[in-house]
Amino acid sequence: MEFDRIHFYVENAKVSRDWFVSHLGFKSIAGSCNSHTSTESVSSGNVCFVLSSPLTPASPAASWLKFHPPGIADVGFRVKNIELAVARAAAAGAQILEPIQKNLTAAGCFKRAKIAGWGDLSHTLVEQIEENLALPASGKLSLFTLIDHVVLNVESGDLSSAVSWYQKILGFAPQQNFDIKTEKSALRSQVMMHAEGGAQFPINEPASTNSQIQEFLSANRGSGIQHMALQTADIVRVVADLRSRGLPFLPVPATYYSQLQQRQNYLPADWQAIADSQVLADWQDNTPAAMLLQIFTQPIFAEPTFFFEIIERRVSLINGKKVQAGGFGAGNFRALFEAIEREQMKRGNLIDN
Repeated sequence: MEFDRIHFYVENAKVSRDWFVSHLGFKSIAGSCNSHTSTESVSSGNVCFVLSSPLTPASPAASWLKFHPPGIADVGFRVKNIELAVARAAAAGAQILEPIQKNLTAAGCFKRAKIAGWGDLSHTLVEQIEENLALPASGKLSLFTLIDHVVLNVESGDLSSAVSWYQKILGFAPQQNFDIKTEKSALRSQVMMHAEGGAQFPINEPASTNSQIQEFLSANRGSGIQHMALQTADIVRVVADLRSRGLPFLPVPATYYSQLQQRQNYLPADWQAIADSQVLADWQDNTPAAMLLQIFTQPIFAEPTFFFEIIERRVSLINGKKVQAGGFGAGNFRALFEAIEREQMKRGNLIDN
């Protein structure tokens, strides 16, 4: 189970395509129109996004955008055995939106099917049957290597039900959980991970009526994907590139870095560059070199809904074995929560309970 294509419904597919190319360094790889929908595809390394916008009210994108602002409508997963995955999902009560079908593309031969997900989200399941090895590799000069995780926000009281749904339907299992609370607001989060692959799928719910999760739910008019993390091997370089393209990030106060410096003796050689880039850093005390480095963009659409995370999971050598930063650092999680709180205050959307 790995992430496959992510499908956005947007107001204008060509305008969104140009934004991903200019601001995130993606490449335009395909475009098409039918009688009701315009669709563009962009990629960076192993990351591929599909962007669809309505041409007529008959478009599925038009129906979705009646109820939600632009955002992610479908999270695709690559599976090993699509017949087994669909049968398991159906037996557990999933609604099958599109039955299994075979597709031949320039990249190879695939089987695909679609099931209804949580709320208005759907999940396309894809099994690769044959890959076209003649195609040139696209990831060598890309800013991003893969999708690290995708985060779902659900209504207050729905967290346990959503966790159970993804366990039964798609075979995810609970990992870390977080209860983050400040003087102003709070959230609860359960990280889900698939046992047969690297797909990580955290689920959040608001734990206060003024939570940033509730702000998202109100703006999104229901549950949905809050953000997606794109993994890179060199976050400092990539963030500098993205800033030069005009991509805005959430600011981090200088006190955050002075407090981190007091926490440990070890600091990487590029520590000052990390601080100057306003990248969040976290680590396990027994493997400090295996740093978890993260930074978050401002919302990319007009509403305070979807944003991107850029993440680097550094590797430490312990007793001759490579150990990569895994999971989600509690310090970074709280720092993100506080950073979004500051943006809420700027928008006037954070008041005391």
